[in-house]
Parts: sequence; structure tokens; C-alpha cells
Amino acid sequence: QVQLEESGGGLVQAGGSLRLSCAASGRPFTRYARGWFRQAPGKEREFVAAISSIGGSTKYADSVKGRFTISRDNAKNTVYLQMNNLKPEDTAVYYCAAGLFGSSQSDYATWGQGTQVTVSS
Repeated sequence: QVQLEESGGGLVQAGGSLRLSCAASGRPFTRYARGWFRQAPGKEREFVAAISSIGGSTKYADSVKGRFTISRDNAKNTVYLQMNNLKPEDTAVYYCAAGLFGSSQSDYATWGQGTQVTVSS
């Protein structure tokens, strides 16, 4: 069983940057694709980005394309989400997930507890 723990969230001004990390423990890390999702207050959880098990393929939500970059370091069992040019609408709890390479919550079987990102205007 893979366990996930996010870190790196915080408060940042609009236009700023944050890098989220998601450390994995358990079964071989390289077996799983990894995804980032987010949930804003009063809204459904939504897909942000995903990276394939080896890291050769990525996908992004249209709302973050060109601003966010997902990457992984299999030697460190960690996946990252570099977030640049942050906007107030990016404010949400960000969740890391492990599973299949997809953009649906149902593609992922294991989830972290989430980390809060707040972007002030």
C-alpha cells in the first residue's frame, strides 16, 4: 500500500509561486502514475495535473496550463507541483494521489490528506 504526504502549501500573493511536494512510502513508487487535484470551498474536487509512472507523459487542466508544472523524482519517491503566477482562484486544498494515469478521481486509489494553498489578491 502506498501512503502519500503533501507539503509546501501556504499563503502567497497573486503572481507568486509555490512548490508542492508529495512524498510516497510503501510499494515501489515507479509503479503508479501520480496526480494532483484541488478542492476549493463549496466546490467539487477537480483535476489539476498528472504524470505517468515513469514520468514521460503529463497532462494538465486547462486552467493551469502554462503556469503549473508536475514532475517526479523516483529516486526520492516524490512528486512535485511547481505553481507559478498564482491567482486567487487557485486557492484550494491540494491533494496528491497515486493510481492510473488519468484526470478522473476514480483513476486514483490512494490519496494524501491535502495541503492548503491560499492566494491573496
